[in-house]
Amino acid sequence: MFQRVFFSAIVAGLLAGVLISVVQSVTTTPIILQAEAFEGEGHHHGARSPDPAIQPAVFTGAPVVLGHQVAEPHTHAEDESAWSPRDGIQRALFTALANCLVGVGFALLIVAGYALRGGPVSIGIGILWGAGGFVVFTLAPGLGLPPEVPGTLTADLAARQLWWVFAVVAAAIGMGLMLLMPRVPWKILGAVVMVIPHLVGAPRPADIGGPVPPEIAGHFVAASIAVSAIFWVMLGGLSAAFYRRFA
Repeated sequence: MFQRVFFSAIVAGLLAGVLISVVQSVTTTPIILQAEAFEGEGHHHGARSPDPAIQPAVFTGAPVVLGHQVAEPHTHAEDESAWSPRDGIQRALFTALANCLVGVGFALLIVAGYALRGGPVSIGIGILWGAGGFVVFTLAPGLGLPPEVPGTLTADLAARQLWWVFAVVAAAIGMGLMLLMPRVPWKILGAVVMVIPHLVGAPRPADIGGPVPPEIAGHFVAASIAVSAIFWVMLGGLSAAFYRRFA
């Protein structure tokens, strides 16, 4: 059983990571490059969103930093010492690596869920599990912290990370209660739990805006959420297919 879970997750995660990297190269990456052209044109006080030099699809919109430095106010000397992948092949390879790593990690969770659930697993069931992952890790936290292009003014990083985790945990518990518990009161409780982080409210910056035009920022939000949905559906379907294959 362990080998079945492990190999299914490895193959599904790697394949989904590679495929979604190709999708990103023609969707969100061009928008990021376009936004970076505006990033140096304005000077604003407060924290700015990080330059997503490494852009894992599953974390699109999440306030996490993988392999690059948060764009807090800093000096020119710090800019020279901070490392990030170069544009082009190096950036694409590191993005693909990040996508594969997070793909394998979340595929392990999905396939472990199949094993604990028991019974036959179809590709349709896998897609539903992937859709659930999209709701928990992208849609629920994205309602409070939407994806951000480089240069966007943001609230404190630690506060955003804490709220993001809060929203993800609440969404996971809420969906579990709504889908797994048979009685209506539990389902109502699940819906309430999912709403609590949004009643509390996500951290907001003191100033709103940035040098990037709002049309580009809005386009990035829509494209990022769509890419994340594709990623999760692929991850769920592929993990189910390989879980059956290695049975």
